[in-house]
Amino acid sequence: MTIAPAIAKEISYALEPNLAADAFIGVLQASGLAERRPVAERGRIETMLRHADIIVTARHRDRLVGVSRAIADFGYCCYLSDLAVDRAYQRGGIGRTLIERTWDAAGRETTLILLAAPAAAAYYPHIGMAKHEACFVFPRER
Repeated sequence: MTIAPAIAKEISYALEPNLAADAFIGVLQASGLAERRPVAERGRIETMLRHADIIVTARHRDRLVGVSRAIADFGYCCYLSDLAVDRAYQRGGIGRTLIERTWDAAGRETTLILLAAPAAAAYYPHIGMAKHEACFVFPRER
């Protein structure tokens, strides 16, 4: 489903460094990203928010419909850790705008990095991001 152009014009974006955990959990659930995040562990969610350098939100009226959460050094790199858009609002440019505003906040001299959820991997080349073949991780222990 694509959101109507009239609704897309009503979306407001903001930096929200003090985003509430309940609001974040809600958009993670509405987007489908909750299955890949520790939403049952409120303390971990609060820690994730508290230590993020950049939190950009998208709201339709007062309803939180999208969020980008990133960790940045503001000089060289920015890791976009979470990009979540409510399923009812997907395919209307909100994700792309959240990414752009996150990169703007980090500084365009940074490299914007993200690890895609498998179901979303096809989205990022579509908006112009290059795939990087040399990513390595130590997985979380829990």
